[in-house]
Amino acid sequence: MKEIKPISAQPTKRIFGTDGVRGTANIEPVTAETALKLGRAAAHVFKNLHSESRSRGRHRIVIGKDTRLSGYMLENAISSGVLSMGVDVFFIGPLPTPGVAYVTRSLRADAGIVITASHNPYADNGIKFFRSDGYKLDDVIEGQIEQLVFSGEIETIRPTAEAIGKAVRIEDALGRYIEFAKTSLPRTLTLEGMRIVVDCAHGAAYKATPCVLRELGAEVFVFGNQPDGTNINKDCGSMHPEFLCAKVRELRADIGIAHDGDADRVQLCDEKGTLIDGDDIMVIAALEMLGQGTLLNNTLVSTVMSNAGVDAALKKAGAKVLRTGVGDKNVIDEMLKGNFNLGGEQSGHLIFRDYSTTGDGLVAALQILRIMKTKGESLSALRQCWTRYPQLVTNVKVREKVPFEKLDDVLNLVKQAEAKLNPEGGRVLLRYSGTEPKARLLLEGSDRAVLDHWSKQICDAVQRQVGA
Repeated sequence: MKEIKPISAQPTKRIFGTDGVRGTANIEPVTAETALKLGRAAAHVFKNLHSESRSRGRHRIVIGKDTRLSGYMLENAISSGVLSMGVDVFFIGPLPTPGVAYVTRSLRADAGIVITASHNPYADNGIKFFRSDGYKLDDVIEGQIEQLVFSGEIETIRPTAEAIGKAVRIEDALGRYIEFAKTSLPRTLTLEGMRIVVDCAHGAAYKATPCVLRELGAEVFVFGNQPDGTNINKDCGSMHPEFLCAKVRELRADIGIAHDGDADRVQLCDEKGTLIDGDDIMVIAALEMLGQGTLLNNTLVSTVMSNAGVDAALKKAGAKVLRTGVGDKNVIDEMLKGNFNLGGEQSGHLIFRDYSTTGDGLVAALQILRIMKTKGESLSALRQCWTRYPQLVTNVKVREKVPFEKLDDVLNLVKQAEAKLNPEGGRVLLRYSGTEPKARLLLEGSDRAVLDHWSKQICDAVQRQVGA
């Protein structure tokens, strides 16, 4: 690969967060101008990673998106940048983020790009990148793309005439992903006799998930499947699972499935209308895989946000839990490093690496459906396999992300809370969101009243000092 030298005169600028580039659409860095630069920079980097493309022809990049109105603007801008560098573009339209990762591999493309802000409101948008193998970029490649965006180093690279890239639309991308998702279940297994409620959040899974479930024989009741560009994640989906739970009770369904806007996460609901989050899903799946001898190295990978009861349940069964920083990218990095095949987040990012290279809400839901069918047990019965420790998570909107070490009042309260909770097996975790202007506080302990007390004290202090 062509060496990209550091630029000492240029101040460090960061536009990549914990999951790609994200922010309010049409405000930097999520503008058409920066998207075009990102397209040019990404095309240059991926073109030089391997001198010969995977297809043995011209290098090519897959571009997918969710259902946001601003996706049209960013799709055109970033594709123009890619094409201007002599790299072809494959448009695949609205498709779940894991679908973009899969189609990138399926089409032997050199990279994949998905335009989405995941669970954020419709006014936001973002850009995520995948390598040719369907995994997210590491920090080194992100740094190279970022450097090129700000340095102007590739401004003189201007292919002309037939060297300019061309764009084509792939009409069967949705079908490819649907067939891929179905292969995560045994060929002889069907979902006949099951009543399933699905909330697609008016997002990228509005066609894929209902189609897969119906083709597998389930009776499906679909909501959140009428995207208009502005209703993605609005009072629906995994960010508002109370709607799903109410519909499951009303329709007397066996299970409810709720995605976020790009369907890389999932929240479930059992037949009683009780929410089943990522921690529940991980424990149910890990214990089943452990029993089948398919949990690699007897290890589950989760983040610091997961409930302490997860560790207790896995330890009792003879397995262990490795914790990472927040973000499915951190989980996947640890899974690759240690050769583990199951990991995820409490928020519903679940990575079944035997099938997928990134968080996949549909594949995760199918794995729980498989366990329900093969064991002949309800989801409410399956969730009894572990005990959740009392936990309280609170968000505070902030105007700026001042390091907590510089907020004396906040830091002192955190230390006091730790002194109270830690001796009892509890914990305190205060951090800034990597994707939103929010501070997130997690408290865990044996007494909910104590958690409420310290949550109010700490959040009030954050609000006073840096609150929006």
